[in-house]
Amino acid sequence: MTDNVHSHSMTIKRSIDEAYLIAERDGFALLDVAIDEGRLKDTLDDDRCGAFVCFEGRVRNHNNATSVERLTYYGYEDLALNQGRAIIEEAKKRFEITHAIAIHRIGALEIGDVAVWVGVVSAHRYPAFDACRWILDTIKADIPVWKQEYYDNDVSKWLSNNG
Repeated sequence: MTDNVHSHSMTIKRSIDEAYLIAERDGFALLDVAIDEGRLKDTLDDDRCGAFVCFEGRVRNHNNATSVERLTYYGYEDLALNQGRAIIEEAKKRFEITHAIAIHRIGALEIGDVAVWVGVVSAHRYPAFDACRWILDTIKADIPVWKQEYYDNDVSKWLSNNG
């Protein structure tokens, strides 16, 4: 795989509104601005569902024993969207859920920013909890997103998204 500007990016090619429409339709999108949790939650609102489970993954100020100042996420957008759609489709087959949406942020993030958001709605709580965890774990394992952590004195390190 060539490592050029076009294959790994810290910005999305689509507009913000297009990204949310893709998330609503396919269940997964990348976003290069702050995630609007309220907008996503409204999208999942469904009178058939008694359960809504959400996970927000936030940038923390350390990784293991090392202090983290900030980080940048890079993503391979087209592949990420295809794999994300497949993950949500698989979740709907595995768990009794009505819908699920996940968004992963790319670009420069500060401590406390939401890097990944997963929301699941279902008739009952247990499938929503189980699906939310499975979707998050599968995104972290399979979606082509990498992070670059910055430490004191602007030293940085590349990590897989499971780091």
